[in-house]
Order: sequence, then C-alpha cells, then structure tokens
Amino acid sequence: MKKITSALSLCIPLMASSLAVASAVEQTKGNFVDKFRQLDEVLPTPNVYRNAAGEPGERYWQQKVDYDIDVVLDEKQRRLTAEQSIEYKNNSPYTLKYLWMQLDQNIFKQDSLAERSATFKNSLQSNPAAKPAKISLNQLRRQQFMDDTELGFVISDVKDEDGKPLKVTIVDTMMRIDLNEPLKPGKSTEFSLDFAFNIVEEDAVGARSGYEHFEEDGNDIFLLAQWFPRLTAFTDYEAWTNKAFLGRGEFTLEFGDYDVEITVPADHIVSSTGELKNAKKVLTKTQLKRLKEAETAKRPVFVVTEEEAIENEKAGTDKTKTWHFEAENVRDFAWASSRKFMWDAKGYQQGGKEQPLVMAMSFFPKEGGDLWKKYSTESVIHTMEVYSRFSFDYPYPVAQSVNGPVGGMEYPMITFNGPRTELRDDGSRTYSQAEKRFLIGVVIHEIGHIYFPMIVNSDERQWTWMDEGLNSFLDGVAGREWDPNIPWGVEPRDIVPYMKSQNQVPIMTQSDSVLNLGPNAYTKPAAALNILREVILGRELFDFAFKEYAQRWKYKRPTPADFFRTMEEASGVDLDWFWRGWFYTTDHVDISLDKVYQLRIDTKNPDIDYARLREFEQSKPMSLFNKRNQEEGKELWIDKNKDVTDFYDDNDRFTVTNKERNAYQSFLKKLKPWERKALDRAVEEDKNYYVMEFSNLGGLVMPIILELTYQDGSTEERMLPAEIWRRSPNKVSKLIITDKDKPLKSIVVDPRWETADVDIENNHYPRQIIPSRLEVYKRKKSSAKVRRDIMHDIKTELKKDDKDEKEKKD
Repeated sequence: MKKITSALSLCIPLMASSLAVASAVEQTKGNFVDKFRQLDEVLPTPNVYRNAAGEPGERYWQQKVDYDIDVVLDEKQRRLTAEQSIEYKNNSPYTLKYLWMQLDQNIFKQDSLAERSATFKNSLQSNPAAKPAKISLNQLRRQQFMDDTELGFVISDVKDEDGKPLKVTIVDTMMRIDLNEPLKPGKSTEFSLDFAFNIVEEDAVGARSGYEHFEEDGNDIFLLAQWFPRLTAFTDYEAWTNKAFLGRGEFTLEFGDYDVEITVPADHIVSSTGELKNAKKVLTKTQLKRLKEAETAKRPVFVVTEEEAIENEKAGTDKTKTWHFEAENVRDFAWASSRKFMWDAKGYQQGGKEQPLVMAMSFFPKEGGDLWKKYSTESVIHTMEVYSRFSFDYPYPVAQSVNGPVGGMEYPMITFNGPRTELRDDGSRTYSQAEKRFLIGVVIHEIGHIYFPMIVNSDERQWTWMDEGLNSFLDGVAGREWDPNIPWGVEPRDIVPYMKSQNQVPIMTQSDSVLNLGPNAYTKPAAALNILREVILGRELFDFAFKEYAQRWKYKRPTPADFFRTMEEASGVDLDWFWRGWFYTTDHVDISLDKVYQLRIDTKNPDIDYARLREFEQSKPMSLFNKRNQEEGKELWIDKNKDVTDFYDDNDRFTVTNKERNAYQSFLKKLKPWERKALDRAVEEDKNYYVMEFSNLGGLVMPIILELTYQDGSTEERMLPAEIWRRSPNKVSKLIITDKDKPLKSIVVDPRWETADVDIENNHYPRQIIPSRLEVYKRKKSSAKVRRDIMHDIKTELKKDDKDEKEKKD
C-alpha cells in the first residue's frame, strides 16, 4: 500500500532551479508569462545514461545485489533472528570504497531521527484557542509499547568473503560498511552478517508490517517487510540514496536474486515473495493435489480450507518447518506467516499458452470470511489482466494477497491488505458495501504496485507520485473495468477542493515535506493523467506512450524526466506546459467564459445590410421616455399635423436609394477576383459568427472544452487546444462560426467537469443559477469520496494519525 515517495535530493534542487530560472526570465517590460516555456532549464541534461527521448542511455547501468538468507521466527518472543550473505555486483563506472545499507527497523528506536523529529498532533495545530492539548489512547499505547520493547536491528558478525571483519558505522536507519578492498567497476564483492530484532505490534505502532494478535484464539498473524538489512541504491543521478527513513518517503532498492529459507512453527502457513522450492516437504499430499487443481480451475481452489484453518488455530507446536523460496530479479522480499491462514489459489494464463502460468493466491484468516473467498484472488487476476495491457505481461510465477493488520502494502509478488468481515451476534460474519469496495480496491491498488514500482523501479524515496500517482491512475482504470457502477479511481472533479486550497505544495515535492499527502501523491497526479489521456492526448496516443514508458523502464530505475520525455517523444505532442503547470506549480484550473458577441458579415450590399440594420433597430426595447409618454396618452406632433408629410415619413433611414446602390457597385469593382468570390460565398452562406472572450483565472492553462447548444435544441462539442493561451495566458478571444440555421442558444465550458475547473459558475453563457458547490458535491462527489477515503485509509503511514483524530473526536 505503500504510496508515498520522495522527491528529495533531486526534487528540492529542481524546485530551486525552477524558481531561479523563473526569476531569470522575468520581464522588465510588460507582464508576459510564457506558460509554454520548455522544461529544459528544470530537467536534468540528457546524457549517456538517460537520453533526451526518455530512454535508458547507451551506457545506462544499475547495480545488482543477490541475497542468501536463513531466518527463524520465534513466535513466542515475537522475534526474528537471521544469517545472511550478500553478493554485490558493481556495474557502475565508479570505484566504491564503502557500501550503504538500509536498516528500516531502526525507525522504531526511541532515539531515531523519525521519532525525535515527530511533531505532536492535536487540535492546537489548527486552532490554538480551541481547547487544551490532549494525548490520545492510541498515542499512549504506542509510547508504552516502544518503552516496553527493545526495538531496532541488532547487527553482528559483519565480515567479508574471507572471514575478515568489516568496519560498520550506523547512522540512524542507515549503515555504512567499509570494504577491506575498494570495489572496482565490473567487479563483485561478497560479505555476510547476522541480525535480529523484535517484531513490532502493527496496530500499536502504526508500521508497514509487524504482528497482529488475536485474543480470542491466542494466535498471531505475522507480516514481515523491511525485515532484513538491504543495500541502498547507488544511482547515476544521486550516487548513494542514503537519506534516513522517516516513514513516508519509502524505498529505492536494487534488483537481485534471493534464496531465502524461513523457519517457522510447523503448523504455520507461509506466503512469500518468490517460488516455493520445497513444497513436497512443507505441504501435505492433499495440499499439493489441490494446488495442482487450482492451475486450471474456473474459480479459486482452497489449498487450506476454512475448516482446516480453524482447526489449526487450536493447535500450537514446538516443532518447526523450513520453507524455502527463491526469487529472481526482484528489488525486495517480504513474507507472512500464521497458523490462522486459509489459502486459496487460481491459475492465470496470460499472453497465450506459451507464457508461464501465474498462480494468483490469497492467504487470510476466518475473519476474512466470504468477502475474501469471493473477491481477493479474483481481484488479483483482474489487476494483472488490466495492468498488463498498459505495460507488459506479469513476469513472476505468483501474485499474492495476504490479509493482515496493515491497511495495504506491496512488495514483489506479495501484498498485504487489511479489510475484513464483521462478526454478528449469532456468530456469523457479514460485510458492508464499503468493505467490499475497500477490499477490491486495495487489492487492485497493491497488486498494481508490483508493476509500479516493483518492476518499473522508480525512486520512492525521492518521487512519491511516480508510483502512487501512476498506480492510482491505473487502479481507477482497472476498477471501472470491474464495475463502473462502483465509484472507482479519481475523476478530475474529485480534486477541485484540493486544487483550490492553500494547504498544498507542488507534486514535485519531497515526500516528508508534503502537507497533504493523499491528494498530492495520489489523487492530483492520477487526475492529471486522466486528463492527459481523456482530454489532451486521447486514449490511442496516451496508451501507446504510457506502455512505451513501462517497457523501456521495466527492471530499470526511471526518473520524472524519463517519464516526461517518454510521454512526449512517444506521443508526438509537446507537453512541457502540462508538466510544468500540474507538477511544478500549485496553479489551478478556472477558465471563465466572460462574454459572447454575435457578429454578421458586412456585405456592403445596402439591400442586405440595411434590412438587417432595420431588424436590429426594431428589436430594441422602447425607450422608457417614449413608453411613459405613450402611457400618459401624449399626442405626437406628426399625428396632429398629418397634412405635412414628405418622403421620409413613409420611408425610414434604412430605406435603400440609388446613392447607396451606386456606392455598392463602385465597391465591387475595386475587389480582386478572389475577394469577390469570398464575399459572394459569405453572403450566400450567411453563417453565424460569435466571438467568445475567456479569462484564465486559476493560472493553469488547459484546453477549453465547449458544449454548444443551438436554438433547435441540438448540441455540439468543440475543444480549443491549450496552445490557445501561448501568447496571452490570462485572456483570449476565439471566433466560432456556425451554420445559418444553427444560431447559438447557450454555451458551457467543460460540461462534464473533465478538467478540474474549480468554478463552474463562470462556465455558462448566458449565466445560470448554479446549485451550491456543497449540494453539487453531495450528489457528484459522494460515491467518489468513498473511493478516495479507501485509498487514504490504506496508507499505513497515515493510519496512526487517523486513529488519533478518531479518538480525539470520541
């Protein structure tokens, strides 16, 4: 569920650069702002590692790290102990004197940077005069757990392949290993270490993994992630990505192969990254048979049934089993273990029978109930079907959904998902519509993360939106293809309140500094991509370019520049204005249709023009002066003196004479042939000409979508491209021509709310009485809000804060 990235090292410099350049190009005369200025001064210069097309360059490189780990779960002590050996391949052109490793469990130490820099959240932050500060029960529980439990990694016996000790230096959640010999380009080094740590209680601490205890049966579910010291990425754009883990900005890791042996109580079922290599040793013959049947089954087959799992809950043993998993070309490794798990599976054949079969599987306790039985594994398969269409075939042998205390988190081949059924008074279980939507939505989202960023390996510690925003966009596509009657994904209209708010920062902001993470990292980028696909590029161009990006960077590490450049290069459309406005600013969309003028061709033919002038004059309302004279019965002079008349009493000032006709003929003789032809055609067609004046009040340039309603009741949609603002970003006018029999009745800008325009009241001409935005959003937003709330809830790192707020309200 991880959904929070970072734009740190590169993001902050980029923003600083952007501001500096903006200042440098500021005009000393006039106030022109070039909204279509290219991003060249903001994006990093193309090089041999990353080229100008957004592709990996001819000398692109990335490191490779292989792990061999033997880990033991001590269920009673809730502690892991392990031995691991690592082979590090230096594919960079640089000689390395040391290596950096991530020690993510150290974030729970009392003296960690995350703990010491955490701010106290209470009502005083928003309203200091409201009431005294309070400590919630959740905050107390968290502090008590951390006081009572020694947390963080215990590292020992770090040595090289020759058995010589290696010097280590621990810096908060990072550890530097000084090599005994410098590691030259193209060479590998091996080293080993032992580690142990006490597993946190997820509900108490609010972590991304941990254990969940069930009082009624005395058992635990263990979700293990960030559980082993991992090599920090060494990149061409930042070198060592060794920023401390503060909880939001997640991880950037290297690909490699894993060989992991997991020793757990003998009655536990284990779900893990990788392929189970010793199934015959840890599974019964019946379980093996069921697993085989699942490969071709129409619906998921239970490898471990509910009845077996419930019976297993009553067990408990001092014996152990070792589960052996191997995983190739993955950037991380996670696993789950419990005697409470039932296990279902279903084979998914993608890309034809020549492609390897993928086993979609779910692991959940009885608390998951029918909700998980019906929808978890099927959601896994649906996700692969949709995401593969936008990127590439799913490349791993398994895709798993595991129920546990984490709202939603993702790792290679395995995801942790939280929704469950509710226990009725009669002992049966049920679930609400919201819980159903939550489960399907979170499974789609987390399985989707196996594509982004577990395969398209964006730097989560730097750029939150590159995995969360892209994935939120795609999970909306997959959700709407599941059932369009359920509010899935992000519509542009959903982000209007955020786009108007003052409590926001640009998308390209480092994760730990973002003020409102959900809208910034998830919904705004997802809405932007929806607009790019549906409004600006169209599906054909967008889908081609997006798939090109995914395939270019499969198993590689893209940066924002690579995404921006690929989408432009593959679509053939200049999008710098779009990236700048949506990702580098806090501008919003507010396009106002200010005025509409109706024009007629001045034909110079008095027999035509004078008749039109007479018609216009007669259409004017009677003046108030004349109206009141008429009402008072004032007798006119011309009525009292009818014997005094002349030509002009019978003919008005629009009566055509030879003088006007002769002038017209003289005018025609002066026209060039092509001018005469154009004029004659215009007179014959007698079309309607309208000049529309628009203002850009929000600062964010966008296409202008127009719905034209004609007097006969018919409608037509036209789109003015964003480039209409290129020379005048604040105000523009546009001539619209309609057929003679199609006079306009009304005009609406963005009629379906496709561009996140924050003010619909100025989108109508003539102006209309608009329901209050509150009422509009009660109707339009209620269903979408459910989806947004779901995706907000599955942010593990924000889960604790949600509990705090709930307890304060209580």
